[in-house]
Amino acid sequence: MTQIGPFDLEKKAAVVAVILEKPSETSKTAAEKGADILEIRLDLLRIRDLERAAEIIKKIKSEAGIPVIATNRSSAEGGKWEGTEEDRTGLLTGLLNYPFSLEEGPDAVDIELSASREERNKVIKVAKDHGKTVIVSSHDFSKTPSPQEMKAILEEMFLAGADIAKLAVMPQSMEDVLNLLRVTLDFRNAGKSVCTIAMGKPGKHTRVVAPLYGSVLTYASVESGAAAAPGQLPVDEVKKIMEMLK
Repeated sequence: MTQIGPFDLEKKAAVVAVILEKPSETSKTAAEKGADILEIRLDLLRIRDLERAAEIIKKIKSEAGIPVIATNRSSAEGGKWEGTEEDRTGLLTGLLNYPFSLEEGPDAVDIELSASREERNKVIKVAKDHGKTVIVSSHDFSKTPSPQEMKAILEEMFLAGADIAKLAVMPQSMEDVLNLLRVTLDFRNAGKSVCTIAMGKPGKHTRVVAPLYGSVLTYASVESGAAAAPGQLPVDEVKKIMEMLK
């Protein structure tokens, strides 16, 4: 069974709202709009201090009442972290080791496949030790790899310890989008949990369509015009369209 907190991803795909500003206020709004899970982008929130990160997540969990993914995205993968790789991943391991009560801490962590292997393995081990869901991610903002390459990337994520393998690509054509959806379906049929996203205008519809092919997560913005990645749609719109397509 793949789940994030109490949310069972084998029953339905989750809409993840990306929190990139005013974390307490935005998280409550996201929950009110129907988000299933929150992604706390520590890099975009400019949070570098462990105590502050822990307090914010504790407050969000208490007020919004839905599961939280902790993410501290590297600049190489579209993030805004400024500092060493050790400090970036160390903030994630610090949060995973933090003495939260059972309901207070993050439910999952997202670490990039491109992270230094030593640091990535530390984050994954600590997450596993604490029973947290591990998302291993890769973001290609310039192209869509071939189907064979996409499959190899996703398989490498599972070999690294992913519970969920997340692949975001930039399509140059509708054929690229179809290839991504075909790969998604192949992994669903193999019983593996993936999250796939085609970014930008050509792939905008995958934000609501990819779950039909087996993507267990789809990422959305809290407000229109406040997207963390190209092509993100607002939470309430994604929820509404997904319900229509059920």
